[in-house]
Amino acid sequence: MTGHEHDASMDESDGVERTDGGTAGGTDDVALDPWGSSTVEDYRKLFEEFGIESFDDVLDSVSQPHYLMRRGVIFGHREYERVLEGMADHNAAVLSGFMPTGDPHIGHKLVFDEIIWHQRHGADAFSLIADLEAHSARGLDWDEIETHARDYILSLLALGFDPEAGELYRQSENREVQDLAFELGIETNLSELQAIYGFDGETDVSHMQSVVTQMADILYPQLEEPRPTVIPVGPDQDPHVRLARDLAARMRTFKVTEAYASFETDESNRELLGAVYEQLDGEDEAVVRCEAAAEFVAEQYSAPELESSLRAAGKEPLRHRVRFLDRNADEETFTALIDAIDGEKRVYEGHIDAFDLGRTDAHELAREIEVEHGGYGFYPPSSIYHRFMTGLTGGKMSSSIPASHISLLDDPQTGYEKVKSATTGGRDTAEKQRELGGEADDCPVYELYAYLLADDDDDLATTVYEECVTGERLCGDCKEQAAVLMREFLNDHQEKREEVEPLLDSLDIGL
Repeated sequence: MTGHEHDASMDESDGVERTDGGTAGGTDDVALDPWGSSTVEDYRKLFEEFGIESFDDVLDSVSQPHYLMRRGVIFGHREYERVLEGMADHNAAVLSGFMPTGDPHIGHKLVFDEIIWHQRHGADAFSLIADLEAHSARGLDWDEIETHARDYILSLLALGFDPEAGELYRQSENREVQDLAFELGIETNLSELQAIYGFDGETDVSHMQSVVTQMADILYPQLEEPRPTVIPVGPDQDPHVRLARDLAARMRTFKVTEAYASFETDESNRELLGAVYEQLDGEDEAVVRCEAAAEFVAEQYSAPELESSLRAAGKEPLRHRVRFLDRNADEETFTALIDAIDGEKRVYEGHIDAFDLGRTDAHELAREIEVEHGGYGFYPPSSIYHRFMTGLTGGKMSSSIPASHISLLDDPQTGYEKVKSATTGGRDTAEKQRELGGEADDCPVYELYAYLLADDDDDLATTVYEECVTGERLCGDCKEQAAVLMREFLNDHQEKREEVEPLLDSLDIGL
């Protein structure tokens, strides 16, 4: 399979095959670079071009949603419904990793909070230090990595991560991740990495290895048992998520689809055949034959390949069935699946058709047989997406521009002064501000309230916004309030870091 092809993953809740918006590389209209400085001017484009779904669609299903969810900071998802169902059954996981290239800052706190919220709501939580990636993709030496890794873990613990109920690890120390990365590498090729990440002849092998290691990280929570897993990310990391979903599907022993005749079709023709079946079935009591369906397709649609397949099938009845396609099954596993299917079935060289089995039960059965015979049974990883924080100086928040961000290690007074110096969405004069109102939607200081400083107080975030856009609130007073809150937050956070520091020695992670 080349990088320009896409192996669709299966939504096992409704049996609909999802292609996640094309190849893992996406389109050129919105560039998403996991190692660059991606920004997204219009988040709505991501819904259209990359298959990301609006988080508003699932918000009502979330019990006690985090304020980042309520305020639209978490704006999109992929198959998050499955994770919500898993958390309700205490059978779900959350994972995110941190590349230790600098101090943890308030942008990283978004992801820390998302991990901790999922842990407190029933998901097994995994957090990792991507030290191999930092060394290979960013060229950091190991001494720098050691220092930054320690700081990331301390902030995560200080914010409430429970290390006894979760797992912290480093890529370089986790042999299971490295072994899984080796297996995933068998299913990944150079042309695919070139298409997704723009790798070329100058890209070193270690950088390529770091990609499959990240894929192993994403699937690691499912090694002991398959379960829905969510990866909280910024949209620039979506190429990683889509590649991981593809690899999860390629590692499966069986693929489950719907079918209507003994021959196999591509996805578009399968959908068309389903529509034809719905139109012809029930018109009268006679059995619908494939040759009759071919005539119908010839009259109503332009689908020569499907028409030809139907004619070749002749008088075979057109019947709905669930199909198990052999992806990686050995003879013993294939036979075990045949024996496990109850009711009417047909066995072919590369697939099995079951006529009395629903889609959800078919997926569960395929996974059960796969795991019993040594397979992984991976669920395609789900994901949620948060907006980028605007830098305090405008533009993207960047670790390499100290004035653009507030480090979680900044002296509290330094944090106060950075906020006081921040760019705002205010007007040129106080008179214009009172007359026209401020532009809170384009204000880095308002973002500080919404993303961090208001914490769980939605009333405060709403008041700041409404007073700004109506002209009641002026930027000087607003920044003063935000600066004081920032100083208090940093002081409190750093005290908690000191409190949890003794925990580091008890963690099973080398620092």
